Amino acid sequence: MTSTDPTLRTPTADAPPPLAPGTTRRIGLLVRDARRHRGLTQQQLAERLGTDQTDVARIEQGGQNLTLELLGRLSDALDSELLGVGASGPTHLRVTGGTPLRGSVTVKSSKNAAVALLCASLLNRGRTTLRNVARIVEVDRILDVLRSIGVSATWDGTGRDLTLVVPDDLDLDGIDADAARRTRSIIMFLGPLLHRARTFRLPYAGGCDLGTRTVEPHMIALRPFGLAVEAHAGEYHAAVEPRPGSRRTIVLTERGDTVTENALLAAARTDGTTVIRNASSNYMVQDLCLYLQLLGVGVEGLGTTTLTVHGRPVLDADVDYTISEDPVEAMSLLTAGIVTGSELTVRRAPIEFLEIELAVLAEMGLQYALSPEYRADNGHTRLADVTISPSQLKAPIDKIHPMPFPGLNIDHLPFFAVIAASATGSTLIHDWVYDNRAIHLSDLTRLGADVRLMDPHRVLVTGPTRWRSAEVVCPPALRPAVCILLAMLAARGTSVLRNVDIIARGYEHLYERLVEIGASIEVFSD
Repeated sequence: MTSTDPTLRTPTADAPPPLAPGTTRRIGLLVRDARRHRGLTQQQLAERLGTDQTDVARIEQGGQNLTLELLGRLSDALDSELLGVGASGPTHLRVTGGTPLRGSVTVKSSKNAAVALLCASLLNRGRTTLRNVARIVEVDRILDVLRSIGVSATWDGTGRDLTLVVPDDLDLDGIDADAARRTRSIIMFLGPLLHRARTFRLPYAGGCDLGTRTVEPHMIALRPFGLAVEAHAGEYHAAVEPRPGSRRTIVLTERGDTVTENALLAAARTDGTTVIRNASSNYMVQDLCLYLQLLGVGVEGLGTTTLTVHGRPVLDADVDYTISEDPVEAMSLLTAGIVTGSELTVRRAPIEFLEIELAVLAEMGLQYALSPEYRADNGHTRLADVTISPSQLKAPIDKIHPMPFPGLNIDHLPFFAVIAASATGSTLIHDWVYDNRAIHLSDLTRLGADVRLMDPHRVLVTGPTRWRSAEVVCPPALRPAVCILLAMLAARGTSVLRNVDIIARGYEHLYERLVEIGASIEVFSD
């Protein structure tokens, strides 16, 4: 059988030489022993890797060429540091920049929508099939948590479609606390679980190092459903006391994406009508609403800041939903083309969630063209192919700052620091949401950018930059980390980006896909 996983294909002439047969055999035995220790079958390990059982069998028999990327994924899938041949240590990138990219690249599905829908599957007594699921670390962590409490989660043969079946009784005491603490998304278990247990515990949420973000907006959103939460020794202790009434109105104090999703998840199985005001209408919220509608939940106001939910106490439906494309990945790929002065087409871009960004870029002088719009496979999201051309950019007159959708996406803001560094003039970038992320953007100075930190939320970027190669340690935040990588693509010479594992939290095979459009990137470990 031919594998669908590109990391399991025969190496090309440009790939590093394969490991010696004796080494691959020893690693195969280590993989087998670690798999058995974890209580996994070959098929279950294959599902975590996004491949098929025959590939795992070949690895364990020593008959598979092993790349460093695959070794790292095996270590993550087995939660083991035993793979010492370059994979147990941190992963690094060697980037030779200064060359334009070329051709086209297709946007993959939304990571943020995927994690929301995985949490939402807990509402359904029937079978949930999610198609086009992002194969990233964040998804794997949520799946580890779901499996630990008894949810059946099975990948199909292509490794792209995922079927989930939730048991009648969840093993909440058996929750994988380590996986839960490594993702902020775990907080979205509160909304579904308040319908499943009168008391339960969840580990504290983790994720990127972006400073303190209070969870109080979530508590405010969920109190009308009878949820009370106290923090004790690294855990949320939740107690549920259902409140009577057939209608409730919730005014969110923060128009946050996960806050809105938690309120939707709670409202979906609450009998009666729930009105959510100041709701986010961002892309992942729209995916969640579309999924809930398939379950039979009435959701009005899709794409607006007022959502009306007609809940049903029992949701029992076999549903099939295709996740929409990721606007943040689209913005990342557009930025790669912009800073390298490339003629590049980004296909299947969710244009509704990029319109403000493209308008700002047009004011800065970016030349681009859009294809006619078409619909995503979910039947709703508007897509277009975006073709950018090499452009002389100038700094915008006004500062660049995020706003809730339909404003400029908070996750797109860091990319404007790299773009502004390529433009003539000074640009003030104001990240009012996160305490520390602006600080991480100052790492661009290592590559020659003029980035001045005004305070923890604002940077002043002056260009144009004569990018230079450098060695940089990856910042502990996803988007700034990718920004450093994209700047390295623009810098002449060879740069090294160290400790890049965080990028796998939000991107699927990003390095390989950049290489396919002309980037020179080598993955290595110490």
